Amino acid sequence: MRKVFQAELHQVGEQLVEISRLVTEAMQKATTALDTADIELAQEVIAADARIDFLQTDLDERSIDILALQGPVASDLRMIVGALRMSTSLERMGDLARHIAQLVRLRYPDPVIPESMRGTFREFAEKDIAISEKLTELLEARDLDLSAEIDMINSRVNELHAGVFKAIADPAWDSSGPTTVDVSLASRYFERFADHGVSVSRKVTYLVTGEWRPNGQSV
Repeated sequence: MRKVFQAELHQVGEQLVEISRLVTEAMQKATTALDTADIELAQEVIAADARIDFLQTDLDERSIDILALQGPVASDLRMIVGALRMSTSLERMGDLARHIAQLVRLRYPDPVIPESMRGTFREFAEKDIAISEKLTELLEARDLDLSAEIDMINSRVNELHAGVFKAIADPAWDSSGPTTVDVSLASRYFERFADHGVSVSRKVTYLVTGEWRPNGQSV
């Protein structure tokens, strides 16, 4: 029975990694679509989100079955409960990538982001993808140095997000109302994507160390 239990735990871990990889792919495609107004790529992201949702539901059902049938204790219990919470954050990251793609579809053939903000949003994309890639690696290797790197990247994402709202509030901002709304939403989606990545990272740290790391506290 113990071998079966450990195999089930391993499958849960592998499924978290698979979801994380799909989330990274979704954000890569969504940000490319945002930068190039590529409607076909945006449609791919929107359609592929169903796969992330399915995997999250399957993982949660598997985890609940383990809780009900195996009665895990101590670190094994932390793993199952942590997996349930991490899958929710990863699924939400997939949703946020989908939201970015939906903005592209909504405004096609026009670009979502005005020329004056393109550089900011390219950096947003670079940072969010870096967080997602490091998160996948963290889930696989449990190297807590990656968690600290994710925190550092997230700090820059927060700076970019604050900068967007400063630009919108500036009297020199002359974009239309719909464009202003789109820019605000897109910035929020990028910022929340990174925040969910940090949330998963901290849960991995908790699984490894057994200690919860509050916001802003280094590993």
